[in-house]
Amino acid sequence: MSLADGAQGRLLAGDTLTKDDTSPVTVADFAVQALVASVLADSLGAIRMIGEETSDDLASDAQSALRAGVTSLVSNARGSATAERDVLGWLDLGDATTTEGRVWTLDPIDGTKGFLRGDQYAIALALLVDGVVVFGALGCPNLPNADGSRGALFVAHGGGCTVEAGGAPAVPVRVVSPTSLREARVCESVEAGHSDHDASARIVARLGIDAEPYRIDSQCKYGAVARGDASIYLRLPTRPGYVEKIWDHAAGAFVVEQAGGRVTDVDGRPLDFTRGRGLSANRGVVATDGRFHDAVLAAIE
Repeated sequence: MSLADGAQGRLLAGDTLTKDDTSPVTVADFAVQALVASVLADSLGAIRMIGEETSDDLASDAQSALRAGVTSLVSNARGSATAERDVLGWLDLGDATTTEGRVWTLDPIDGTKGFLRGDQYAIALALLVDGVVVFGALGCPNLPNADGSRGALFVAHGGGCTVEAGGAPAVPVRVVSPTSLREARVCESVEAGHSDHDASARIVARLGIDAEPYRIDSQCKYGAVARGDASIYLRLPTRPGYVEKIWDHAAGAFVVEQAGGRVTDVDGRPLDFTRGRGLSANRGVVATDGRFHDAVLAAIE
């Protein structure tokens, strides 16, 4: 997280680009993906990964300044000189297209707009075996903690979920259920383009929830549900046919489930990670502490 944390405060002109879908990508997005891929490859040998970024966006002469910035960040983090061709090669480790067998999925900077604002973002890594998530790590460098510190690292595996916050040792974490729906707090995206805020407001009213929504960027929302900052996370479809990407949800959803919560799409179906890079069998996402999940789905319907 320190690589991204350091880059967040010093982004300069030329350190960002805009993809075809108008989403921003920064020097840190590429650097974190290259670094994580290189560390996994060094530790495990040959790996397969579905990553959000691609070397194609860095390879052109027009992106030479951005490419140099990425190389500099990766070299500093690795503690040794790194050639640009190495960085492009590490990025290409994330070009897998299927989730058959053993494959990692990574969102290097989830919530890039929040990252650019100096607000919430997450680094999300998950391991899938034949489309089933078996491990998830969710780093939230700016997430506020109850003791006034910032930063939390959630790690989930088949035996549960832990959180390391504010430099304290990792401890088990569990969802927290309110005594009634009225006392629940809903978590949703800051960006209206990521979730239908108007529909969320109608659902909240239908459920009788009094509290204002907790709006934060990125998969930090999954972390918030896992440790009880919120009870419900709604990501409602904003347009017909939109397909969520697996790197946006695999780690976070697994964190919530291993903390005792429940995650489905808006139709109540489990998230299906067997279809490659997209959640093409699902619409939207609903994550809750589990107790009122069915009531939330009924309100959406």
